[in-house]
Amino acid sequence: MASVSTALDVVDGEVRELIRRRGLDPFTDPAPVRLLVRDVVVEYAERSLSSALPPIGDPDAVVRDVLDRVAGFGPLQRWLDDPEVEEIWVNEPGRVFVARRGRSELTITILGAGELADLVERMLRSSGRRIDMSTPFVDATLPDGSRLHVVIPDITRRHMAVNIREFVLQAHSLDELVALGTLTAQVARFLEAAVAAGLNILVSGGTQAGKTTLVTCTERQPRHPLWGGRTFRYVLQNARRGRGP
Repeated sequence: MASVSTALDVVDGEVRELIRRRGLDPFTDPAPVRLLVRDVVVEYAERSLSSALPPIGDPDAVVRDVLDRVAGFGPLQRWLDDPEVEEIWVNEPGRVFVARRGRSELTITILGAGELADLVERMLRSSGRRIDMSTPFVDATLPDGSRLHVVIPDITRRHMAVNIREFVLQAHSLDELVALGTLTAQVARFLEAAVAAGLNILVSGGTQAGKTTLVTCTERQPRHPLWGGRTFRYVLQNARRGRGP
């Protein structure tokens, strides 16, 4: 495991140097960076066969880890890529939680304090926002649409707190919500009739209550002919943000 980590660090350093020389931006133009990483890993693996370089182990794993480092959000990227993860939060660098199907679990991911601050700065880059003593908490949207909420001391007790809410669509229609037991058939038919009649619909609820999923499924119903683009406007009211277990 140690040799793989050492090989990972070497490849990471070589990739970063080539990115700098070629003037690439991993976030705005990731495709050439992916090719670059794969080329560097292949070349490193060949060199390691006839040199004192540590063996690379699993090349695919190294490619993925280096991409997470240079073009993603480091150790948190694996959770952002997991289609079952609905929410990620970091109450302190050594305690990273995720939520699946509304249930929280402590992960094995451990971040250093400086590493977490660097990741937050990278996450905020695309939004043009910042966080400092004059702005001790911030809300932003990540490039994939996930919602980011960050708070720093002295608003928090000791550590920076980070919350990322991903949108995981588990149903695509009102009938699927009925099949999941989220709605009764009677409520689904009522919503269908309300949309068809062009009525206003207000959706509210706590965090992870399913507001966005309900709105998405309801908006897919046939619309009133006098209504234009959207079926209705909606308000998402979170009971609280940045929650932890």
